Amino acid sequence: MKVYQAINKVQAALAKTGISKDHRNQQGAGYNFRGIDDVYNVVSPLLAEHGLCILPRMLARICEERLSKNGGALFYVTVEAEFDMVSSEDGSKHTIKTFGEAMDSGDKATNKAMSAAYKYACFQAFAIPTEGDNDADAKTHEVAPKVKSLRHTPTDEVVNIDPKRATTLQLAASLAVAKFKKDDQLGAYEEVSGITDADEKLYLWQLLKSESALRAFIKKHAAELRETEGAPA
Repeated sequence: MKVYQAINKVQAALAKTGISKDHRNQQGAGYNFRGIDDVYNVVSPLLAEHGLCILPRMLARICEERLSKNGGALFYVTVEAEFDMVSSEDGSKHTIKTFGEAMDSGDKATNKAMSAAYKYACFQAFAIPTEGDNDADAKTHEVAPKVKSLRHTPTDEVVNIDPKRATTLQLAASLAVAKFKKDDQLGAYEEVSGITDADEKLYLWQLLKSESALRAFIKKHAAELRETEGAPA
């Protein structure tokens, strides 16, 4: 499989030079960083030279509207992405998966999140030499504190979910819906079956309130498992 030879050749070239942190965050954090353009400018010629293609595929996207410290709107986007690394010589490929997160006050949050996913996919796949701590974007957003609350119908029970867990649950729900629509019913169930906390299950169920067929399958499959494996209710 030529794809691994191509990846190794790109790694070897990048091992000599790396990608330096030539930009600096000017909004209080004061750290140096490498932007997506730096990655493209260094990696793209090497991909062409060694016959390696990187083909992106977005699997899921979660978008939350948040408030900045000054009361303005911020859009917080998380994407799950896969990148096929394909050899142009024999068509062999290797797929890697990363996540990208970004905030923006306009319409660029998704673009930034996709760029972040690509950037760190390259850093990790090619073992690009780095200096200092993990990178962040050029812009630092100050976000107002947020408590995630959800009113559950019909019991009107209020569920408080930690924002980080809420993002994880939203991603799980999104993946479950995507797989269910592709007729991968068991795959959809597996995306949500590991959630055992009562409040988190209630929150997830509400996220799926418009997916009645999926909820019906989850309930039916869970019941079947309990019957066959003696799992607790």
